[in-house]
Amino acid sequence: MPHLSASTLDSYRQKIFRIRPEDRLRTLEEAIDFVNQRGFVFFWPIQRVNLPSLWVAAAGDRPVANEHDDPGHITWGWKDQLLGKKVWYYARILCRKNTIISLRLLPYFYALSPNFGDPEQDYLDQYHGGTLTLEAKQVYEALLREGALDTISLRKAARLSSPESTSRFNRALDTLQMEFKVLPVGVAQAGAWRYAFVYDLVHRHYPQLIDQSRPISEPQARFEILQCYFESVGAASPAEMERLFGWRKEDLQRTLQLLVSRNIIQPEIELQNRKEPVYALSTLIQTP
Repeated sequence: MPHLSASTLDSYRQKIFRIRPEDRLRTLEEAIDFVNQRGFVFFWPIQRVNLPSLWVAAAGDRPVANEHDDPGHITWGWKDQLLGKKVWYYARILCRKNTIISLRLLPYFYALSPNFGDPEQDYLDQYHGGTLTLEAKQVYEALLREGALDTISLRKAARLSSPESTSRFNRALDTLQMEFKVLPVGVAQAGAWRYAFVYDLVHRHYPQLIDQSRPISEPQARFEILQCYFESVGAASPAEMERLFGWRKEDLQRTLQLLVSRNIIQPEIELQNRKEPVYALSTLIQTP
């Protein structure tokens, strides 16, 4: 069975994730280039999920610091500075965590969302079909009616400002972001902390996105996203991919088979110190 050594994979990820001090991101322009190269990254590293993150690429492979003056938190400033600037897409997407997606790859992600071309009707179809909660509907309609709103104003406009509504509001906001309906576009001095995201509707902030994604089929979208994923992580098991993307097993398997058929990845690779076989980039494979 073809195999992949742990050291080979680690060396690959060290370079791709920008872990080495000499490869670290130091400027806003380098951060933008990093996201464009990788296609999509997490803002902060996520436990049990292998994917590049802006934090690690700037601060190294260490936990996110609690101290606000930690040099690694320059990434927070980059993120806030670029909200609404349309140089990348930032929202809670993969694993319900803060994700940054390049504008090149954004239409492929949107093509997999439950948005079919009429943003003022799709959400109602989902609500009546039982796949969108009442709270998500209220939040979406508040933005549709009022325009962009900071979090405090949005809760009031959606009639979810009571303390007992906090968790339901947050879940609704997460769901709407994961479905590419809502995203943060700025920061306002609001609330007790004088810091609150300003949210808007995706189709209003990126009016061209619907047309960009329309010609992309779901199989094409998964192929492009999964190829990009392997170029970032080098190797992964189906369980790891399912945890990250949440795709149906049959859709994931069809996409993996297509990547294998084009010799982009290889299946059934023995990875050192791992019990289960993985899929890995063909360029990393070592034959016995």
